[in-house]
Amino acid sequence: MERKSLFKSLAVIGLSGLVLAACGNGSDNSGSNGSGESEQVLNWTTTSELPTMDTTMVTDTVSFDMMNNVNEGLYRQNAEGKYEAGVLDGEPEISEDGSVYTYKIKEDATWSNGDPITANDFVYAWQRLVDPDTAAPYSYLADGIIQNATEIIAGEMEPSELGAVAVDDKTLEVTYAKPVPYLEGLLSMAPFYPLNQTYVEEQGDKYATNSDTVLYNGPFALSGWDGTNLNWSLEKNDNYWDADNVQLDTVKYQVLKETSTALNLFDSGEIDYTTVSGEYVAAREGDPNMDNAPESTVFYIKMNQERNGEETPLANTNIRRGISQAIDKQSFADQVLQNGSLPADYLVPEGLASNPSTDVDFREDSTEGTGFVDYDVESAQEAFNAGLEELGTDSITLELLVDDTENAKRSAEYIQGQLQTNLPGLQVQIVSVPFKNRVAADNSQDYDLQIGGWGADYADPINYLELFVTDGNNNNSGYSNEEYDALIQAASDETEDLDKRWSDLVAAESLILEEAGIAPLYQRYGAYLEQPTVEGVVHHQVGASTSFKWASKTAAE
Repeated sequence: MERKSLFKSLAVIGLSGLVLAACGNGSDNSGSNGSGESEQVLNWTTTSELPTMDTTMVTDTVSFDMMNNVNEGLYRQNAEGKYEAGVLDGEPEISEDGSVYTYKIKEDATWSNGDPITANDFVYAWQRLVDPDTAAPYSYLADGIIQNATEIIAGEMEPSELGAVAVDDKTLEVTYAKPVPYLEGLLSMAPFYPLNQTYVEEQGDKYATNSDTVLYNGPFALSGWDGTNLNWSLEKNDNYWDADNVQLDTVKYQVLKETSTALNLFDSGEIDYTTVSGEYVAAREGDPNMDNAPESTVFYIKMNQERNGEETPLANTNIRRGISQAIDKQSFADQVLQNGSLPADYLVPEGLASNPSTDVDFREDSTEGTGFVDYDVESAQEAFNAGLEELGTDSITLELLVDDTENAKRSAEYIQGQLQTNLPGLQVQIVSVPFKNRVAADNSQDYDLQIGGWGADYADPINYLELFVTDGNNNNSGYSNEEYDALIQAASDETEDLDKRWSDLVAAESLILEEAGIAPLYQRYGAYLEQPTVEGVVHHQVGASTSFKWASKTAAE
């Protein structure tokens, strides 16, 4: 099947990243052996803990990244950023009306325990995804896409009625409710990975809580993760159908939250990779091991309008507008981040998608409304003071929730200073917690302000804009606007008039910016250090950030 896309697919050459910064290290097993051949071990870094390995319940990019390397769906991204068959055998058969796809599963595709991967593994996983009792955060990905998914998610039909059927052990038949131009990208995502029903049900509540309670079907298997620790490994999965082409034996991960520590370990050769930001970027100027790449990741301040069942001051539009215009984002990018990141007055990133008729970037078409989030102290104070008057108070105090990494703390201090200086009457208290705890607080909507972000799952503006529909699974901020919801629904339903779909998405972004549903901060560029002995690691710009399937370690010169 030739893939047809609404938009240009992004080349996967950039460093994609975590929705909240990550960096870390490895151990001392790098280098070459006595024979001059390189030991196939990489020592890698992240700044955040691994929250989960449950592909149905995942929401964070650390987990997505691990899942991409230890599991595989019908499709995966290859080294060139194109979608290719994963456990899919050949091309699917498509019915005459284009609604029914028949997928064959590779005969040699097996789980890490030796069980064959079957069509029922996909049926079970997808039914689990849409089951309202599961409350999967990414269930909306199937909503309106797979036949009956909408009704199942709403509790009007049973999960068993989903339009995904195992014809036999190796044949999966899927009925789609409408054409999906980004279908291959969608099916490459973790929530659509298969699950071994017998194994999952045997594990019960323990499933995916540590590396010993998960099965793997990808190039690697997770090892040494107890659910909370700061060290784990990816070990080559000998049961993987394409194991002969996987060269690495091990990728050792360690969480490092201090950039200075990571740099010392890199310079001593103990780790092979680390991200770099802030003043460390300038200090490394000219280092041949440092690179910088654009990402389809936009960071913003989420402003929670309801906490513990009570409206917060952030339910007031003027308060949100004041906050959104009170931060000098250019100085933030130049003085704090220092990694090439772009100040953002937008939600949908540059370089993600192009107009289907004119080939113009979304950012060139979507400019109306950005004036509401431009840095403007006078306008910020005017809006904020109007909000205080509407609330009947002369001051408010808000918590700012961030990760407990060095970079996150520096960002929080800058934003705190900007808001308190430019908005008299506002006090900001920084709350710094581990990444896993911040994800939990976001899911339970237990925060006031939060530095968050979103990296592209696939190259379509709706991937960002649908986050903020009323009661959306990833909204978790209380933002709600009927006009906005209608625009996103129209764009979701429209599969023929692509120009109309595009204009609806442009209008939706303008609306959420005008209402300050979020306060955009920056589009990230990722500066990172990578040892010259590392070859073939793919840094994806869309979807999971890193693939090790084609990587290797060469001997040091």
